[in-house]
Amino acid sequence: MPEPTGIRYTHVEVTYFERRVLRRYAGVWSLWALGVGAVISGQFSGWNLGLANGWGSMLLATIAITVMYLGLTYSIAEMSPALPHTGGAYSFARTALGPWGGFLTGLAENVEYVLTPAVIVFFISTYLSAIAGTPNAWLPAWWIGAYAIFVWLNIAGVELSFKVTVVVTLLALLCLVVFFASALPNLDFGRWAMNVGPGGELLPEGNGPLLPLGLKGVLAGLPFAVWLYLAIEQLPLAAEESLDPRRDMPRGILAGMFTLIVFAFLILWLNPSVVGVGSHALGRSGEPLLDGFRAIYGEDVAKLLSLVAVVGLVASFHTIIFAKGRQIYSLSRAGYFPPGLSVTHGSRKTPHFAMMLASLVALAVMFALWFVLGADRGSAVIGGTLLNMAVFGAMFSYVMQALSFIRLRTRYPNMERPYRSPLGVPGAVATLVIALVTLYFQLTDPVYRGGVFWVAVWFAVGIAYFALVGRHRLILSPEEEFALSQREGA
Repeated sequence: MPEPTGIRYTHVEVTYFERRVLRRYAGVWSLWALGVGAVISGQFSGWNLGLANGWGSMLLATIAITVMYLGLTYSIAEMSPALPHTGGAYSFARTALGPWGGFLTGLAENVEYVLTPAVIVFFISTYLSAIAGTPNAWLPAWWIGAYAIFVWLNIAGVELSFKVTVVVTLLALLCLVVFFASALPNLDFGRWAMNVGPGGELLPEGNGPLLPLGLKGVLAGLPFAVWLYLAIEQLPLAAEESLDPRRDMPRGILAGMFTLIVFAFLILWLNPSVVGVGSHALGRSGEPLLDGFRAIYGEDVAKLLSLVAVVGLVASFHTIIFAKGRQIYSLSRAGYFPPGLSVTHGSRKTPHFAMMLASLVALAVMFALWFVLGADRGSAVIGGTLLNMAVFGAMFSYVMQALSFIRLRTRYPNMERPYRSPLGVPGAVATLVIALVTLYFQLTDPVYRGGVFWVAVWFAVGIAYFALVGRHRLILSPEEEFALSQREGA
């Protein structure tokens, strides 16, 4: 097979791939749970920060982001069964855009999957701290404990990992259903959801304007609306652990997406509308669902219910640890990252080195912010800046995946596609445009620019490694072999 310019492949012994084996287990039900579970924490915490710009602004931002994710999920529902490799987005871009395109896409997803669990575990710690009444100084203990437990569960085996995923995802959805049912008799939409005025100030009597900050407020809400769907795109990373990825992957992706759409709009309507809560307060809250339960049931009962609500955060934390392990595994197996990271556990067949190292990196970032900036300011940065860093990495990867879809449709029209997106190229273009708008806003808004700077540093380190080392030592993994075979036959 011909090698792309500037790329060299290293010969490896047959034992190389024998030490990097994954185990097939997942069907449609498991894939659905993996997709929904990865995202569901965003409907418990994080999305609500966009309400600071007004409920109407958040509604329009959510509609735009929903359109973007529909275009994205239909695109990856087509690409994943056609390229059923663990590499996911990197695999799509590697075939469509070449080695550099594949690497940059993988690097963007790496930012997303390493930092997103850090943001989620921060929200877990704020919930648990509020429930248990522990001081702020104890938050790092919650971080360490959560990482230790759920990295171990993911290392223990794919069967256990998916079983835990299904259980915690169903519990998380049940918790949201309980909240929705509790909220319906306790609503005053105009008084509470519409209590953000021009300039973002509190309107005590509510009934404020739909767009108190105008178009700028809608744009400001985009990164937070992303949190309602962020990480649904991780499903293709389970392709080599799916029993029948050509049939099950599109079903799992789309079923997960439509489940999330229903729950996203329900939480957007009901949580800020609860009497005694409101958009203005939720726009600054670290535990919006707990605030809703408090307003409905009072402090003592709310703590019991919110302990169940933590399951939603746990669902995403657990499933994204799964995703980051596979994402690093695929890039490492192909030589883009150091190959030692792709070795799987001898009996469990899980990428344990990848999951442990990525988790240690995330904890190191959190502790650095905590100690350098101080507990209070460090908490704000972890909850806000890291969230925006993760969103920036995701947006970049969405741009690359949309371009990959368009390129695959035009350059390889005869490639076997077990599923074809009914949205086609227009759906991918919609994803591309909305993702670019979100990226542009993050680059121009000083609140987010600090996080974007650190993503740039992350990219610079990764690109330097690949330019100097990685591109001269690539390995013919399944993703690489498929890309070269398509290039040769084009």
